[in-house]
Amino acid sequence: MPELPEVETVKRTLNTLVQGKKIQKVTVRLPRIIRRPDDIRIFETMLEGHTIERVERRGKFLRFLLDGLVLVSHLRMEGRYGLHAAGEPLDKHTHVIFHFDDGSELRYTDVRQFGTMDLFLPGEDLNLPPLNKLGLEPLSKGFTPEAFKDLVAGKNTKIKPLLLNQAYVVGIGNIYVDESLHQAGIHPERNAKSLTGDELDRLHQAIVATLSEAVNAGGSSVKSYVNGQGESGSYQHRLRIYGRKDETCYTCGTKVEKSVVGGRGTHFCPSCQPSLLN
Repeated sequence: MPELPEVETVKRTLNTLVQGKKIQKVTVRLPRIIRRPDDIRIFETMLEGHTIERVERRGKFLRFLLDGLVLVSHLRMEGRYGLHAAGEPLDKHTHVIFHFDDGSELRYTDVRQFGTMDLFLPGEDLNLPPLNKLGLEPLSKGFTPEAFKDLVAGKNTKIKPLLLNQAYVVGIGNIYVDESLHQAGIHPERNAKSLTGDELDRLHQAIVATLSEAVNAGGSSVKSYVNGQGESGSYQHRLRIYGRKDETCYTCGTKVEKSVVGGRGTHFCPSCQPSLLN
């Protein structure tokens, strides 16, 4: 599933591709992608004649800000956007097409068909599902060391599942949690309430540094992720712990281990990330 760096990259790419384009009509080829409104024809009709002013991101969601509407899109496992000329052959997995008045089309394709779209009036989207209960944005000004400590300190749960919980911190995902915990020297099964102030400072710094570096690299293409121009990310070539089971740790030379924490495959170095009593 695309995580924050990948969705941020898609957002930036879409802003170069579709900002200022006017929607002439919309074609929905797979109705279950659309969750709100529940009538597909209303969804198509409401978008006609509106212009995409810009695209923003909230956690792992894309927010298409139009003149008078907000379209919230989640890519899930393999959702993709691509800009095409009208008349180009359609991929069989193309499920939604935004036809622009300049003859171009923004096409949403999704092999797994898990993606979702919700249409709102301005101001509604942040106060209603799926965005209303999301936590702190880790690359925002509000994600300060103090805010992070207030969020984590005293929580009686393992630190990795806490970081994956979108109600606390949004968008980090499995890859970047493993990378951040390794950089901070914290075992993924440590209880959050056992972390010291210094450890929380290190973890906060590691999260920001890891996500920032990943965004600059265009995200990680460990499976099928590409941006809106069909380009892969490159951060997967910089991963220091994730996906490196039985390889040597770059920091200390110890063999990287893999376990399951909170139902997710988890990579860690037993030397750099000691398992302390909770």
